[in-house]
Amino acid sequence: MIVLLILVLLVSMLLIPIGLPGTWLMIVAGAVYSWLVPGTQLGGIAIIGCVIIALAAEFTDMSVSARYTMKYGGSRRGAWGAVLGGLIGAVVGVPVPILGPMIGAIAGSFLGALAGELSGGAAHAGATRAATGAVIGRAVAMALKAGAGLVIAIWLLAAALL
Repeated sequence: MIVLLILVLLVSMLLIPIGLPGTWLMIVAGAVYSWLVPGTQLGGIAIIGCVIIALAAEFTDMSVSARYTMKYGGSRRGAWGAVLGGLIGAVVGVPVPILGPMIGAIAGSFLGALAGELSGGAAHAGATRAATGAVIGRAVAMALKAGAGLVIAIWLLAAALL
């Protein structure tokens, strides 16, 4: 069973950067493992702790792109455009196997922030700067979420092995 858990955790880590719910898959795998293998240390505290980390990662994923948009001179309109554009881009993706949702999220953040800024009357240079901030923010958010996924995977694996 532990080999299957390790395999699911590894696959889940690969899903996180491409915009799929890898952190949640890890938590489900940990809960199933806990249920199937009684007497393991992988119990309620580990699962609840991992849920808290996953929720924090989701909040961070949504807010970092907006914060970077504003850090680079964007408005609230541009920040919301970055968030919505990133979500739409991740769902729609681009026709590139496996990496399509990740590329779509980055491009969507840029285009959403750009559209938000331009519709608010910003100059092209300022709107482009804010949109660049949205792209940097999206990349940082992906890295932070992957880091949170790594913490979840290590915690679940350590609890399962102890």
